[in-house]
Amino acid sequence: MIRQKILITGASSGLGAGMARLFAAQGRDLALCARRTDRLDDLKAELSQRYPNIRIAVAALDVNDHEQVPKVFAELHDELGGIDRIIVNAGIGKGAALGSGKLWANKATIETNLVAALVQIESALQIFAKAGAGHLVLISSVLANTGVPGVKAAYCASKAGLRSLGESLRAEYAKGPIKITVIEPGYIETEMTAKSTSTMLMVDNETGVRAIVAAIEREPGRAVVPRWPWAPLVQLMRVLPPRLTTPFA
Repeated sequence: MIRQKILITGASSGLGAGMARLFAAQGRDLALCARRTDRLDDLKAELSQRYPNIRIAVAALDVNDHEQVPKVFAELHDELGGIDRIIVNAGIGKGAALGSGKLWANKATIETNLVAALVQIESALQIFAKAGAGHLVLISSVLANTGVPGVKAAYCASKAGLRSLGESLRAEYAKGPIKITVIEPGYIETEMTAKSTSTMLMVDNETGVRAIVAAIEREPGRAVVPRWPWAPLVQLMRVLPPRLTTPFA
């Protein structure tokens, strides 16, 4: 099924901007939102010049401003005349070892990646319920499948919570009319992963984004991307004790 009108949060850089470019190349209309409006404006100008036949709406949105999320989603919906796919992509990768005294970093990660994602989910479902259909995509992580000691503990927890929400929704909407997809990316080059020490399993941004978009277009319940080597590694991560999953993180 071709979803013509796609909303992406966290669209100013990284995976969000990459998905926007690929969907634009396919002729889709886009609703893009993020905190950094200067980057959004630049992205809109770039895509409008390359693909003059598509419609692009942009809006400033801090997903942690919970009252603004449904308002911005509604405004973008009205500007494009509808939305049939919403990609909950906005997230951060802050973190510190639990007990290190840096509560603020772990709290920010949980609030942005899980609590704010819940608000986006609620807002998206309201739009789709009125429309009678839609495709909700949640960008989780392969690290949702395990715990990792150290600075990524809160990140793993936030992405595991998001995956769990997606699985609950998949069960709830098993017979439709709303499609639910949980995407679990492995390591893909972005600003967020620039400081990562796990470069051995990292793929370049273009390769990673193409794998994500291809998976989204299939509309599966769940997809690990890129499939190799992450699909088999995820199976290992689910059964190994956390202390042995550190090499994958």
